Amino acid sequence: MSAEDAGPRRAAVLGHPVAHSLSPVLHLAAYAELGLDWSYGRHDVDEAGLAAFVEGLDASWAGLSLTMPLKEAIRPLLDRVDPVAELTGAVNTVVLGRDGRSGWNTDVEGIAVALDEQGAASGPSAVLGGGATARSAAAALVQRGSTDVVVVARRPEAAADVLAVAERLGAAAAVLPWRQAGQVLGRDVVVSTVPKGAADGLAAEVPGDPGCLLDVVYDPWPTPLAAAWSAAGGRVASGLDMLLHQAVRQVELMTGRRPDPAPMRRALLEAAAAR
Repeated sequence: MSAEDAGPRRAAVLGHPVAHSLSPVLHLAAYAELGLDWSYGRHDVDEAGLAAFVEGLDASWAGLSLTMPLKEAIRPLLDRVDPVAELTGAVNTVVLGRDGRSGWNTDVEGIAVALDEQGAASGPSAVLGGGATARSAAAALVQRGSTDVVVVARRPEAAADVLAVAERLGAAAAVLPWRQAGQVLGRDVVVSTVPKGAADGLAAEVPGDPGCLLDVVYDPWPTPLAAAWSAAGGRVASGLDMLLHQAVRQVELMTGRRPDPAPMRRALLEAAAAR
């Protein structure tokens, strides 16, 4: 029996904090478009409470979306992970079924599709940051065809993890310290995965006629970096674009059906504008 034939199901996003998450907006819009009587909520769960929450789920649960700080903490609770999640060490989606708990990474697809929408090139690229999203960004960039990736992070050990992802996929990769971040802004594609405010100082270093920027921050929007990039004539994607497209894949994994992104995008933009 497929997921959509199993009657009303439940799903939710977990994280700490999680009150800001727009995932319910996306998933509920998708359910409406697919004609599914499913519910989707938010649960504030930290690393210490994750195991108890997951063990307490009953058969009505179809899946979970995971945000920080749970993308790595979930791994020991899973029966299997998909190759992308294995590569990046980051799980943002859990599908609950008769065969147990499977972990997936849909952030890589979300990043790749967001860049595709902007017509981003597949040449030399850069990743700003060293966390789970940075590892997903490196994977997305190489999967899109980039063979030259530079990683810029404030913690060298974190940069090494991102570097390893790119190298495992066959790309030439290098690390620069954060003080040299301005040097990579002239690359064809730049993905900033650092928290709100961390890249603001780079706005003054945006070159003339830049390539494509994906800034995963979406509140507030535009960020100073994104505004400067756009003003210089570059193409810009926001964290909302990534969020939309990773959610499309999440819904498909949980329901067995691929939703239309258009109503999801409308609901997302309306919710974001109302904040």
